[in-house]
Amino acid sequence: MSLKLFDLSGRIALVTGSSQGIGYAMAAGMARAGAHVVLNGRDTAKLAKAAVDLRQEGLKISESAFDVTDSTAIEAAVSEIEASIGPIDVLINNAGKQHRGPAEEFEDEHWRDLFRTNVESTFFAARSVGRRMIARKRGKIINIGSVQSELGRPTIVPYTATKGAVKMMTKGLAAEWAKHNIQVNAIAPGYFVTELNKALVENAEFSDWLCKRTPAGRWGDVEELVGAAIFLASNASNFINGHILMVDGGLTASV
Repeated sequence: MSLKLFDLSGRIALVTGSSQGIGYAMAAGMARAGAHVVLNGRDTAKLAKAAVDLRQEGLKISESAFDVTDSTAIEAAVSEIEASIGPIDVLINNAGKQHRGPAEEFEDEHWRDLFRTNVESTFFAARSVGRRMIARKRGKIINIGSVQSELGRPTIVPYTATKGAVKMMTKGLAAEWAKHNIQVNAIAPGYFVTELNKALVENAEFSDWLCKRTPAGRWGDVEELVGAAIFLASNASNFINGHILMVDGGLTASV
């Protein structure tokens, strides 16, 4: 009986930025838990390959290529998904990017690009899917924050600002939409081996520092985010709202 709380059978989930990395891992995990998952990305070739790989496992996978920074494109895609596949039960706002550089030299366009991708897309997608969830009186929205939602680090001040915004957006949406039986929570990953972190993974000095700084003593594996995603997408989390779930090997719990 208790395992049924985590069963996603019959649910439709849209995961933005899911052709690789963290998004792909969470999408695959939820599909294996029974969900029909809609993958999203801008690179149609990469998106198609990801879909083929997952379908080979016998999983229910669809594709929706659109630019998450374009609110009109999001609305059109969400409308098409709901018309052709069915109502979106779970939205994971995973799409994101990083630009590193000293704050005093950071370029305006890189700042705007980070906020478009990491913050605006999260709100636009939540707004589009959320208005439909409100009408149905049910839904799960999972935003992807970061340990940088809580912690600062040199050379990533703008990124930290975006993830702080995602944290507070999550809490604000939860406060506004909980009355509609919509749960809005966030997963805040620590340092995981992904394309986004490639430069850091390959930096021996940083990697050594990170492993010593993290109580678990290592980088995270993207598969270790799957359980958190399934939990927050399932009935097991029906009375959890506005929560930021740290998946970071203990990084934010220690000094």
